[in-house]
Amino acid sequence: MADSSFDVVSSYDKQEVANAVNNAAKEIANRYDFKGVGASVELSGSTVVLKANSEDRVKAVLDVLQTWLVKRKVSLKHLDGTDATPRLSGKEYRLDCTLVEGINQETAKKIAKIIRDEGPRSVRAQIQGDELRVSGKSKDDLQAVMNLLRGQDLDVALQFTNYR
Repeated sequence: MADSSFDVVSSYDKQEVANAVNNAAKEIANRYDFKGVGASVELSGSTVVLKANSEDRVKAVLDVLQTWLVKRKVSLKHLDGTDATPRLSGKEYRLDCTLVEGINQETAKKIAKIIRDEGPRSVRAQIQGDELRVSGKSKDDLQAVMNLLRGQDLDVALQFTNYR
C-alpha cells in the first residue's frame, strides 16, 4: 500500500482579502465617526495601507479592517504589522500592514519537531520550501497530526491541502 500524505501550508484567498478591504473602505466612507478625518484603507499588492488624520483613527480603521477579515474567514495571523504604531507622513498618520503567506524555515522546523515529538511514530514530516509535506501509512495517523497541529498555538495560520 502506498503512503498517504498531505501538505501543511499557510496561504490566504486573495479575492477574500480584496473583498474585505473593499467592504471596510465602504464602511469607513459611510460611518459618521470617520467623516472629515481623511480615513481610508486600500490594498496595494500584498500591503494594506491605512490612513487617517490621527493615530487613534488609524487604529479604528485597523479595527474595522480586522472585523471584515474575520467576517470573510481570513485569519488575522496573515496580517503583519498590526502591532506597530502608526507613523506620521505629512499631515496624516499611516500604517502599512503586510499580508504574509508561506511558512518560514524556523516555523517549519518547529512544526516538524512537534510532529516528531507528539505525533504518531509512523508519520514523517519534511520541509519543502515554504510548506511541509507530512506522510505516513495510515490516514488515521495523518488526521491525528492535523488535529494535533490545529490545537497548537503557532504564529502562522495553517491549512491542510493535497490530502491523498
